[in-house]
Formats: sequence, structure tokens, C-alpha cells
Amino acid sequence: MDQEQLKKVPVSDIFVNTKYIIPIYQRNYSWKEKEIEQLIEDIDTSIQSPDSNYFLGNLIVNQKEAKLYEVIDGQQRLTTLFLLQKYLGIYFLRDALRFEAREKSNRTLSSINENGKLDIIDELSSQEILEGYKIISNYFGKKNLNKEKYADKLKTVFLLQVQVPQDIDLNHYFEIMNTRGEQLELHEVAKANILGKLESTEEKDEEKQKELELLNKVGGLIWDNCSVMDSYVQMNFAKKYRDILFTKDWTSLSDNAKDFDSIVNLIKELDDKLKSESSEKKPEDEIDVTAKSLEQILKEEQIEVGNKTLVDTDSTENERFESILSFPNFLLQISSANEDLKEEDGNLDDKKFMSNLEWAWKNSENAKKFLYLLLKSRVLFDKYILKREFARDYKEAGKWSLQRLEKYTDKSKGKASDKPKYVATIEDSINKQLRTLQSCLRITYTSPKTMHWISLVLKSLMQDENVNLISILEDYSQEKVKNSGYEDKRGFDIERIVFTYLDYLLYKDGNSKYGIKKLSEDWQFQFRNSIEHFHPQNPSEKEKWEKADLDAFGNLALITTSDNSKFSNLSPLAKVDTYESVIGQSLKLMIMAKMVDDNKSWTEEMAELHKIEMFKILGGK
Repeated sequence: MDQEQLKKVPVSDIFVNTKYIIPIYQRNYSWKEKEIEQLIEDIDTSIQSPDSNYFLGNLIVNQKEAKLYEVIDGQQRLTTLFLLQKYLGIYFLRDALRFEAREKSNRTLSSINENGKLDIIDELSSQEILEGYKIISNYFGKKNLNKEKYADKLKTVFLLQVQVPQDIDLNHYFEIMNTRGEQLELHEVAKANILGKLESTEEKDEEKQKELELLNKVGGLIWDNCSVMDSYVQMNFAKKYRDILFTKDWTSLSDNAKDFDSIVNLIKELDDKLKSESSEKKPEDEIDVTAKSLEQILKEEQIEVGNKTLVDTDSTENERFESILSFPNFLLQISSANEDLKEEDGNLDDKKFMSNLEWAWKNSENAKKFLYLLLKSRVLFDKYILKREFARDYKEAGKWSLQRLEKYTDKSKGKASDKPKYVATIEDSINKQLRTLQSCLRITYTSPKTMHWISLVLKSLMQDENVNLISILEDYSQEKVKNSGYEDKRGFDIERIVFTYLDYLLYKDGNSKYGIKKLSEDWQFQFRNSIEHFHPQNPSEKEKWEKADLDAFGNLALITTSDNSKFSNLSPLAKVDTYESVIGQSLKLMIMAKMVDDNKSWTEEMAELHKIEMFKILGGK
């Protein structure tokens, strides 16, 4: 990383001649007493002398202007440091920290004066920020800390400011950060707990020990191969196990692998057979590898190294796909799909990782059940849940992919070898529609703990692999839209599912009136999380709309945050003429643009007409 992309910044200088904006897709300020007091105490106790330094953490930013940064990660800490320095009476630039489109939060931040006092009544303030400031004030009071001495310590406390590359897709970057909130230590603890519960049925100590070793080997084999999420699970297994665990074409689990015990028996029989064959080999049958290079050996055979397998496929194979879930989050999905639970974020919350999974190591029966569910769910997940694919024309940007793995025999080099190929999971047009519906939900519910639609799919497939997934997910989405109360909401109160599901319906059925093609091959969902006011919020004085018209559904669309900034306060005509690629992000916005093209204007009446038409589509009328 270039040196200018990494900057060691003293906390005392973080807001000196520099401004930060926290984008709308970031959550509100949410730190409570525990986190805030821990931060204050860390700074106070870690600085023992003026010559010592203390590293507080990373601040990941995107530079918008010379002295203006968009906060990508670290906003909770940054907001707390802002409140802390204001309390200490440290003066810096006006609006040094602002929240995008959250005026109550900005008003509260601005109300803290140079003396560290709040000039605002509770009713007009952001309660989260107000509470954070009061926690700081109370802590200094009860600990009797000297504000002046504490302020001096901030000169030797540092943040590492990391500047992301200018050409990065910020929306995708943010989603990946969310997706990969991994709890590696906890998932290793869970593995140990589950394997530790496996019990032998043998009575003799020697036989019991052998069976326990076999059970742990098989359990570890399933766990370790399922944990590699960015390749199809079949290809994670050594070929010898792949051929017995999966169907002849590799697309599904074998009928003989119907539970954990049957998998143990399959692997024991194979291992015994290979051991017997090995002992019967004559010396002249041994392969002479001394004259072969390591590269030749790896090309001809699949070699097992520990728990990892070097597969006889192209070296780029493991870089082709990207899962939408981390392994710890996938484990929570399996648990949620197995239980008759109500849809609650806590079921998928990695902060409750151990308590959500503890049923799996309650006894040996549960441990075996979970290990089998892990393998079966992983096969279904790879087959029926979309991924990001990075291949051919989409090697850099990636595209949504819904494909199943299938074996084919390659005879091109004179020696037949089995390799994977990827084909549409279902019949093509249905596959395309299901892929788009899933991507609609993926970009709407971006946090892993809110991806309940995946649990629903896995649970349905466990019961019947021929289930109609489109019908199930449409019902799920329609219920979400209905429960959002969108018809009575305005502006930023309208939930994202309303915009994304509307775009899916327009994609699914098309709209001949506005030239939207049914199941258009050219259109895919992007990571969008910023509500755009088509008629701008701050136009010239003569073009201002009433707030009710401005925030009405007919004047809104969902686009990426960076493109929302490009639109700024341009008129609808200028937006349509200048940013065709941005217009193309949303089918709803494409209809609005077509109305502008046809009428050479965008009025309150047109926005109202558009709202009525879109509500009819959402309501199925």
C-alpha cells in the first residue's frame, strides 16, 4: 500500500483542518456505557509517560476532497473521540464531523460549544449522541479526572488512517466488510465442542479408541472442507472421498450418504480397501516418481496435504467465486434453518454465536446431526444460493451467479480426467429470475444477521429439493413490503425492500409503456443503499418543492452512495442527459427518466402519477 494511503494521526489532531462525513448507509451512533468508558480508560491507563505512544485502531476512509473524508469503517470510535474532545473543550473546525442526511445528529454535534456544554434541549437532539456525551461527562466526574492532563495524553494516542484506492467500488467494499465479520476463534471452539461429543459404541478400549479416531477424522473432514466458502464444496474434498460422498455427476450428496453414521461407514470401507490394496502391491508396481518433477506429479494426481487438497484443476479455480456468507455466519444459518424459530436478528447474530449453536454439542446425537446438516446444507447452499463470480468479462467487477457444479470428463490431453463445470441450477429463464430475486434480497439485507431469507431457502430445500423457490421468496418479499407500511411513509423512512422489490417486479414482468424489457439480460442489481431525490432537495429557490412532494415515493429512487453524490443538486433533466449509467441502476429510475424525456420536465404532478403507477405494481393490482 502506498505511503500516502497510510497515515499515523495523533488523536489530538484528527479534527484539525480536516472534516469527516459519515454516509447514510452506516448505522446510527450506537456505543453505550461499556464501549465509551472502555475507550476513555484505555487512553488514560495506556499512556504512562509523555514519551510513550498508544495505538487506538484503524480509521478507513475515502477521500472526497482535499480535507474531506468519507468514513468507511471506524465511525463509532471516531464519533466518540469527537464527543470526548468537545467535552474536553478542544476547539476545531465547525462541522468537523457530520452525518449524511441525519440532521438531528448534526444538530446535536453542533450544539456542543467551546466550553464542552450542550446548547440544545433533549427534544431536538439525537438521543444516542446526547446519551454518549452524558456518559463521558459522568465518567470524568465519578473518576475525578483532570480534563487538562487528559487532553495532553491525546497527543500520544494515534489512529492509523487508511485511505482506500480512489477507483474502488465503495458499496461492494462495505458489503464485503459486513459479510466477513468472522468469529474464527469461536468457530474453532464450536468445532472442538462438537467433535468432543462424538461417542464410540464399542466396549473394548482399543476398539473404542479406533472408532473415536475415525469419528473425529470424519467430523473434522466435513468441518474443514465445508469451511472453505469461496469454492464449491465438492472440490474441497480429495477425489477419493468425492467419488463416494457425491452422486456420479457430483451434483448432490450420494443416496448412500444419508446421515453421519453412513458417511463414517463409507469412509471406513474406502480406507480399508485402499489400505488392503496398498499392502498387496508388489515392489515393481510402485510408481517411480524420482524422475518426475513436483509439477508433473501435481498435474497427474490429486495430493492430500493435511486437511487440504491440491486439486487437478486450473490454478485460478479457487479465485473464481465469492460466497455471500462467511463460514461462521453459514453455521448460524444452518442452526436457524434446523430450528422452528421466529425470524429474529438474534438467531443469526455472531455476537450470540456460541449460545445459538450450543444445542449442537448437547450430546453425541446432536453433534452427528449437526455435522451431517453442515455437509448437506453446504451442498444445497452452493447449488441454490447465488454467489459473485469473477470470470471472463467480469473478472474484475464480478457478476451474480446461480450455478450448480457438474462433473465432465476432459479427454483433450490424451488422458481422461474428471473436472468441474458450472451450469445453470434450474432451467435458464427460471434460473435468471431466481438469481435476480436473490440478488434483490442480497443487496437489501446486507448484514449477515438479517439474511433470514437464506435460512428459509435452506429449510425448504431440506424438506423438498423440488420446492418452488421463486414462489417462497416472492411471498417472503411481499410480506416484508406489506409490513413496511410504505404507502404511509416518506423519504428516508421508506424501507429499502420497497425500492428493490419494485425493481425486481419491473424486471420480472417488464413494462412496455416505458420500454422495460422482461427478464432483460443486460440488467443486474448493484449494491445500492442511498435514497436519491430525483427533484433535488436543494435546487435554486424558484424550483423548490414542498417537503411532502419532495419526499414522496414518486420522487425517490435507490442508487449507490457515490452516484448520489454525482447527482448532487442537478435538475432531473441534467441528470438524465449527463448520467445515463447511473439512471440504469434502477428500473424505477429508468421509468422516471423516460417520463422526463417524453415531457421535457419533472413536476409534482408527474411524480404523483408515477407513485400511483408504482404502488399498483407493488400491490399486485
